Amino acid sequence: MAQIRPFSGLRYQPSAGSLDDLTAPPYDVISSEQRIELAARSPHNVVHLTLPEALEGDRSKFVKYARSAATLTQWRKEGVLAPEAHPAIYRYTQGFRLPHSPDHLSRTSFIALIKVEPYANGVVLPHEQTFPKHKEDRLRILEATRSHLECIFGLYEDPSGEILEQLKRAPAHQGVSTTSDDGVHQHLEPVTDVESIRMLSTMLFNKKVWIADGHHRYETALAFREALGPKDEPVAEDFMMMALSSLSDPGLVLLPTHRIVSEMPVTGQALLDRLSPHFELVPTQNVHLLAGVEAAAKEGKQAFGLALPDFSGYVLVAKAPKELQAMIDGPGSPALKALDVSVLHGVILEKLVGLPGLEAISYTRDETDAAYAPDKGAGAAFLMVPPTVDDMRTISLAAEKMPQKSTYYFPKILSGLVLWSLNDFI
Repeated sequence: MAQIRPFSGLRYQPSAGSLDDLTAPPYDVISSEQRIELAARSPHNVVHLTLPEALEGDRSKFVKYARSAATLTQWRKEGVLAPEAHPAIYRYTQGFRLPHSPDHLSRTSFIALIKVEPYANGVVLPHEQTFPKHKEDRLRILEATRSHLECIFGLYEDPSGEILEQLKRAPAHQGVSTTSDDGVHQHLEPVTDVESIRMLSTMLFNKKVWIADGHHRYETALAFREALGPKDEPVAEDFMMMALSSLSDPGLVLLPTHRIVSEMPVTGQALLDRLSPHFELVPTQNVHLLAGVEAAAKEGKQAFGLALPDFSGYVLVAKAPKELQAMIDGPGSPALKALDVSVLHGVILEKLVGLPGLEAISYTRDETDAAYAPDKGAGAAFLMVPPTVDDMRTISLAAEKMPQKSTYYFPKILSGLVLWSLNDFI
């Protein structure tokens, strides 16, 4: 089943500067403006590797990937990054508060190498569809650097909490900490104790692993390995970095991802006329839409927030959810078609609004951004509650996939705390 092993991670050395200036969010949540700001914090910020920029005069769009590889080599030569002296797994604790909540939460993962497996093997399971162009970009950077510059996030079943407790008890040393821009306290500790590593590896061996975040990078690593062909012995390409967390961890949190539509094919009263046969339309100011949707969801209703220009929107409460599910084209289990995100894309956007494809859709986790988007030029925005962890597990076990950007596990795995070069494979 899941094959886990320690590794000699590449870590920033004290001479590189403060981790506050060196770390960054994952590549796929960084805007172009944020990338500029992060890069300006330090010439050694990890975005110089994870998001290399194209420069005027580059002979092709692929030069930037070679630039990332050259930068990584230079940093190692200068001692900015250095490998761990002994093979380790890394206990990774994130302390945080949720938006609009005073409660303090904590999530504990461990970062290790995991053997990449085709989904058909039933060991590592996906739950979301992916975008091909994003995979091409990540493949180019993996080929150029021969390194996993960021960590993806996976989940394992641990109903008794035994694995999590073993992880917390494992002796560790030389921990480092930083607080990321989203206010999350990030603490990383290498665990080099051979017996602790053996026990955790053994406990994970009979487990399935669900990809929580990082489908594109996982599928990229899989394609990278498959291109190598069969090998008699384990090779570096068999593995990638993953942060693994228990499905039973009290700090495992899913947040919603809202949709912003740049231009609506139908607007005004015509839009309401298309929606009203299927939804009760509750007039609601845009800034209060999510609260209205959450209140309806707590009552067991399926609901969406529709933000329109002039700060006037509607909470859309489904009149007959099963009839909406029946309107979704194509194959899919009742569980998949019942998801809010399936109804939003398959019925509201595709059938009722008549939106062709996904090109007009952008995504935000910030309810304020979604609420104000129509008064900043967008056609509309749709706010929603997230699926549950059980939803994700059910869909994955049925070998199905949710639409893109269905889940958002918070907090994200911070980039720059530990990297792994395939050249350091032991």
